[in-house]
Order: sequence, then structure tokens, then C-alpha cells
Amino acid sequence: MIQNVDVVIVGTGVAGLFCALNLSSDKQIVMITKDAPESSNSFLAQGGVCIKRGNEDYSSFYEDTMKAGHYQNRPEAVDTMIQNSQEVIRDLLEYGVTFEHDNGQLLYTKEGGHSKPRILYHKDQTGQEISNTLLNRVKQSDNITILDHVTMIDLLIQNKRCLGVVATNAQNEVLEIRSRETVLGTGGVGGLYQNSTNFHHITGDALALALKYKIPLKDMDCIQIHPTTFYDSTSERCFLISESVRGEGAVLYNKDGKRFVNELMPRDLLSQAIYKQMKLDGTNHVWLSMIPIGEKEIKRHFPTIYKHCLEKGFDVTKEWIPVVPAQHYCMGGILVDLQSKTTFKQLYAVGEVSCNGVHGANRLASNSLLESLVFSKKAAKQIELEFEETFCLNSNTPEYKINAKQLQMINQQTQQLVRDEIERMMKHK
Repeated sequence: MIQNVDVVIVGTGVAGLFCALNLSSDKQIVMITKDAPESSNSFLAQGGVCIKRGNEDYSSFYEDTMKAGHYQNRPEAVDTMIQNSQEVIRDLLEYGVTFEHDNGQLLYTKEGGHSKPRILYHKDQTGQEISNTLLNRVKQSDNITILDHVTMIDLLIQNKRCLGVVATNAQNEVLEIRSRETVLGTGGVGGLYQNSTNFHHITGDALALALKYKIPLKDMDCIQIHPTTFYDSTSERCFLISESVRGEGAVLYNKDGKRFVNELMPRDLLSQAIYKQMKLDGTNHVWLSMIPIGEKEIKRHFPTIYKHCLEKGFDVTKEWIPVVPAQHYCMGGILVDLQSKTTFKQLYAVGEVSCNGVHGANRLASNSLLESLVFSKKAAKQIELEFEETFCLNSNTPEYKINAKQLQMINQQTQQLVRDEIERMMKHK
């Protein structure tokens, strides 16, 4: 099954959706996603999205991002993200995304690592609000087609030039999608970890293909652990307790009910402090109290967290909840420039699967959605600039052949490739 398109985008998270919407309507675009379109990590983002509140906020926003990343960030990438933040937020508002406001004025919250409130939010469902809005716009676009439950298994590579992707559908049929431009937005590596806030099907597929074709990766040893997820030994995926909870006043306690840490430290430092306390206490978790936030604000700002904990037997307006760190985000990925271009022609990477250096060694809270928006729009604009010069496969190219046994081997090898690379990088470090 062969299909020829202008652009193929792998992934339906914020990065992929925003990239598609920023391409001109005269281009035929196919988006493929491994699961349902809503099953991306973008939909799970609770806290919010950062914005430069004014010129006077630039210096502190820049410093907060660099400090959280242990100054291993790429300065040009940080500058690009911050300077373009207001533009992409205006885009979201025009699409119909709603953020919390009071009398027409946007409200801002503060999270760990930030020196001041600069995070726009929609209750504790910011990622879902942005993703749903963008997804609905994509579905209304006549030039964009979404193929769900379709898994990318290979890239069509010719002389360090990408000419599309090979994928399989739910019936194990092979789909060859030839394109003039390819955008990878497949997310991170959380599915490789036993305890993660990510969906289990997000297993670093694009990273494995990059390794196969020797497309450079960067910072694969920089894996972020989120300090606070709801401790539940029976759950398949760790439920996130948003950074905003601590930004609004929640506190952490040890087994003796004593506060042991500054809750607003960057994520890596706070996670280390929690692990240390768990070891001292001989426990599998520590305790988080949302009570200082107040019942009214909890139910207004954090309805999803309130409902989830209630279903698990905890009323967060009256009780402490058990929390534990879990894998959350990968700062590393496919090496890209500030236009999200990889080192291979006609191939782009956006969102968590990419690495432009903006996060350094540790991502600052709520910079993930912002980075995805800014650099996926950059990718779309660059595609528009170079589109007429790109080369496409012709109809005489042989079909890609693969059988069911090979498919099974590919799925196993893909995950092991990424695991081995992460382990290798960490040992080297």
C-alpha cells in the first residue's frame, strides 16, 4: 500500500498538530499515530505553558531556564523559545484555547524552578485543552488526514535524505508513505520504564530509527524524573501530581509528619531529596499535603487531581496523599537546529523526540508545551521555505517488502536499541 503526500507527520501531540496547522492548506498532509490521536503525552500535561510576561520578564525567565538545565542549555535555543512565546500563545487564543482568567485578565501560576508566576493554565488540564483544540482544528482541515493505530517501523532513506516512512496498521498491513517532507513528533521514552507518567506505547521508535541510520542524537543520558506522582502499586501508569500544586502551596512531609525540603526546587534536585528521605525512612513514598491550598482553590484549579485521588480513597482537601518520583521526560533526542531540521535532508523532529538544546540537563517546569509550540512552528515555516526545492521518490521506486515475523523482530529490537543507547550514554557520562 503506497501513498504519495507532500508532508507526513508522525505523532499527534501538540508538536505534530501545531506543525500541521502552520503548513499552508495547499499541501496534502498525512499524520500517523501509534494509538488513538488523544493518546499522546501532550494530553496528559497538567501544569501549564510558560510565557514571557513582558520585556522585564525576559532576564529572569532566561536565567530560570538555564539554571534548571544546569547551564548546559543551548543559549540560542532558550532565547528563541522565550522570544517567540507570546506569538504562539496568541495563536492558541485565536484557535480557541481557553486559559484561566479573571475579569478579562489572564491568570498565572508558579511552579518549581520559576522565580515568579509566568505559567498560563486551564485548571489542571492544560495539555488536554490545548491538544483537543488543535486536534479539532486539524480534523476540520480538508488537507490533513489522520491515520490512527498506525506504527512507524522504518524511514525511507536515500543518500542521507528522508523520503517518507514505512508503517503498519492494526491488521499488520505495510503502508509506505512517500513524502517530500517528513516530521517526527513521536514523543519520548517513557514506555521503556516500569514507573513513568507517560503512555506505555511511547517507546522511542523514532530514536531507534535514528540510531539505525546514524542520524545524530544528543543528551540521551538526560532523563527527567518528576518528583511527585501518586503512589499506587496497582496502576500501569503513574498519575502525575502537577508541579502547580506545590507552586500554589502544597508541602511535603516525611513519615514522621515533618517537612524536609524546599518544595520549589528544580525537579531533579527535589527528586533526589525525596529519594534520600525515602531511604532514611525506609518507605516507598513520602507524603504531600494540598490542604494549605484550601478546598475552594483545590476544586477550582485541580479538579482532575481531586477526582483521581478521591477515587483512590484520598480527599486531598482533608488528607495527605502518598507521592513518589517517576520517569517523566527525556531532554535528549534527535539533534536538530533552531528550525527543527535534523542532519538529514527533508527530515525534521519536533517536541520531546528532538533535542535543540533548550532544556539542557533538566527541563524547567511547563517549558515542554512551549518548546513544542515554538519549534514545531519553526519547522513548518522552514518546510514552506524549502518545499519547492525538495526531492520526492518517483513511482518507479521498488516497494518496501516485509513480513509478519520481521515485524515482530522490529518491535522488539526498537525498544532494546533505545534502552542500550540510554544506558551507554549514562555509563559514558
